[in-house]
Amino acid sequence: MASIARPITARSVLRWILVSCVVLTSACGVDRRPTEPTVTAAMVEIVYLAPTRPTLPPSVDACVRGVDATHVHPSWRNFDAVTMRVAGPERFELTFADVPVNQRVSIRVSDANACVDNPTGAATRNVFANSVRLTEIVITPGTGPEPGLAFTVAPGGRVQP
Repeated sequence: MASIARPITARSVLRWILVSCVVLTSACGVDRRPTEPTVTAAMVEIVYLAPTRPTLPPSVDACVRGVDATHVHPSWRNFDAVTMRVAGPERFELTFADVPVNQRVSIRVSDANACVDNPTGAATRNVFANSVRLTEIVITPGTGPEPGLAFTVAPGGRVQP
């Protein structure tokens, strides 16, 4: 039986090139799995240890009225106040799910207990982020410059004070 030769056309060459590329690409082990999304925020629990029903001297009444409920001013939320919840006789808590990762952030905790040490009620002691004591005091905006605390959080939630 005689073979019939077909003429080589530009179309057949293009088809051969495309088929070859597909075969070579799949044979080269190209990873087609979806990439992991970039983590941009982490969950951080803020804990403040102080009496939830303090007995304070009358000299700090104006500060206590100004503070009102114990709250946090987070830098990543333009220092807007977020009220903490009472979690025991000497414990306030608040969890944020939107703390930016790998960048320095700050918070200011405002509490009546701190009125004895600070006329604005800004607390700089006994504040924890994911169980890590915060120690770096920074200036935050408030009623003029007020002390706050800074930290960095990793994508997995590990806090660096």
